[in-house]
Amino acid sequence: MLTRLSPVQVPAHEQHWLDTVESLAKTFAETVASDDAEARLPIDHLRALSATGLDTAFLPIEHGGEALSYATLGQVVRTLAAAHPAVATVWLMHIGAAHALVSCSQPAEAEFFAAELRAGKRFSNALSEPAGGNYFLNSQQDAEAVEDGWVLEGRKLFVSGSEAADHLFLNSRVDGAPAFFGVTVDDTISFPPIDETSGMRATRSRSMTLSRTPLLASRLCAPPAPDYSNLITVGFGFVSIGIAESALDALKDYATSRRSPQGTLGDAQWVKSDVGPVWAEVRAARLMAEQVSWLADQKSPDAMPAATETKMLANEVAKKAAALAVRVGGGSGYLVRSPIQRIFRDAQAGALMAYSVPFSEELVGGWVLDAE
Repeated sequence: MLTRLSPVQVPAHEQHWLDTVESLAKTFAETVASDDAEARLPIDHLRALSATGLDTAFLPIEHGGEALSYATLGQVVRTLAAAHPAVATVWLMHIGAAHALVSCSQPAEAEFFAAELRAGKRFSNALSEPAGGNYFLNSQQDAEAVEDGWVLEGRKLFVSGSEAADHLFLNSRVDGAPAFFGVTVDDTISFPPIDETSGMRATRSRSMTLSRTPLLASRLCAPPAPDYSNLITVGFGFVSIGIAESALDALKDYATSRRSPQGTLGDAQWVKSDVGPVWAEVRAARLMAEQVSWLADQKSPDAMPAATETKMLANEVAKKAAALAVRVGGGSGYLVRSPIQRIFRDAQAGALMAYSVPFSEELVGGWVLDAE
């Protein structure tokens, strides 16, 4: 896809990580269609990323990492999402959960989770609940106090990559207030038959049942530091941007290969006129996302609200780019063998993930109207 130089660049000493991801992404793209068709978790790809040391590199320096920048995080997610959106999504949830546990746990537990990540163990978020919706951070499920902490009876929804997870970043309500824990998966956690989604099928996003699952007091997380930016929140917009870019790439491949005596489909005025504004919107969303990563690297309090604004736009731009690819692709783009139909299905997911687009629109609109 046509690109322009951005004012936000990956630090030179971190560029080799992006080079590594770009190389791996090419091989990941080879299985994206079959992984989607079979709703197969791309665990080998996720392990390949871990084997490079990338996961460890995002850890704080005191825990054996390199404290990689948010600028690098964003470009890693965007690159992965363009090649294999499920890999990008599950990896982001994994590294975000692990990073949060290392950053917010008590020292001994923080080092335990860091060591587990360094050893290649898998992490997932278990925050969404049947009655939670966009208020997923405020659990509606009360934990029962026991001698060494609490136990939880309930359900969690939309836990991507959960069947491969060793540890969870999980929330509950304790004494009427939200509480977050590191939880090691054990036999108190079970997985009902999966209710497959129509897009992002290879994330294996599913529900889990908790049957008096231990929530240890020693693994109760402290509130994040005021200048801490959650990796998932920063990275979410980049997932949709990667999907949008792949939609435009698929559109271009089809339009420039479809020939007639008058030239290619890409020569048609209506195609050019429709592609231009959508490309500009994708570029605008990417610039916003890169600004979010810059704000996070500056430890700015504006990073998290800016991430909500960016996700709102990026989610809709991905849907628009994918819809245009379907329009240009016509019946051929609607065939199962076409990447366009998969990209279109995957593009819908971001707008549904919390914060959903309608919720974000109301939130951001309120900020705009309340600003002095």
